[in-house]
Amino acid sequence: MIEQTKQQMTDLKLFGALKTIDQRLHDASTHGWGHIELLSALVTDERLDRDVRAISRRVRAASFRTTATLERLDLQAKRGLTKTFVRDLMSLSFLKQARNVLIAGPTGIGKTYLATALGEYACRHGFTCVFLGVHVMMEKLMMTRADGTYLKLRDRLIKTDLLIIDDVGLKKLPPEIAVDFHDLLEERQNRSTLITSQLPLKNWGEIIEDPLALDSIVDKLRNGTLNITLEGESMRKKIKKEANVDTESVPEEIAAR
Repeated sequence: MIEQTKQQMTDLKLFGALKTIDQRLHDASTHGWGHIELLSALVTDERLDRDVRAISRRVRAASFRTTATLERLDLQAKRGLTKTFVRDLMSLSFLKQARNVLIAGPTGIGKTYLATALGEYACRHGFTCVFLGVHVMMEKLMMTRADGTYLKLRDRLIKTDLLIIDDVGLKKLPPEIAVDFHDLLEERQNRSTLITSQLPLKNWGEIIEDPLALDSIVDKLRNGTLNITLEGESMRKKIKKEANVDTESVPEEIAAR
C-alpha cells in the first residue's frame, strides 16, 4: 500500500512530501498524530520543498558571477552602510515601487557584492533577476543581433523583475549599446534596474558620447533613483593588510563584502 502511494506521489511530482513520508509516518506513530496532523505535515513539507526549488531556479537563472548574501555583508567596514540602511534594503521597497538603484564607488569597495546580495535576496522573496556585467551585456546584444535572437534576449531583460548591470563606466559604450541601454530603461519603467559604476552619474558623459542618449539616460536614472555611494578603503586592500596576502589572490566574493 505504501509503495503504491509513493509511486502515485512520484507520478504527481509530490517530491517534497515523498522525501519525508517515511519520517512523517514514524512521527505520526510516535506522537499519536491523527490523519489531519499527518496530512498537514506532508503538505507543509511539499510546500517548503517547492519554495526551495523555486528559489534555486531563480538564482540559477539570474547568472550571478559570485555568491553573496545580505546577511553576510560586512557592516564593520566604514563604507557608508549601516544596519538600519541594510534593513531598509531588505524590505525590497525599491523593487515594490519600481525604483532604479545606482551603486557608485571605487574599485574593490564592494559594489558587485552588494548588488549580487540584493539580487539573491530578491530571488529568495519571489522576484526574478538577471545579472549582467555591462561588457557581457554588450557582447550578448551584438551576438543576438547577428544570430536573430535579439528580440528574445531583449524581452527577457525587459520582463525580469530586477535587472542588474554591473561595472558601467569601465570604458565607453558604443553608440548602438547606448541606445539599447536607453531603450531598456524606457521599457522597464515599471520594473527596477540596478546599476553599479565607478563613475558618479554627473560624469557619465565620459562613457556616453551621444548627447541625446546621455541626457535621456541620466534623466531616467536621476529621477526617483535610490543612490548608494560606497566610500572608504578598498575591501581588497583591507583584507591584504589584515591577512598579509596579495590582493590578487583574494577571491572576489571575499574581497568585496
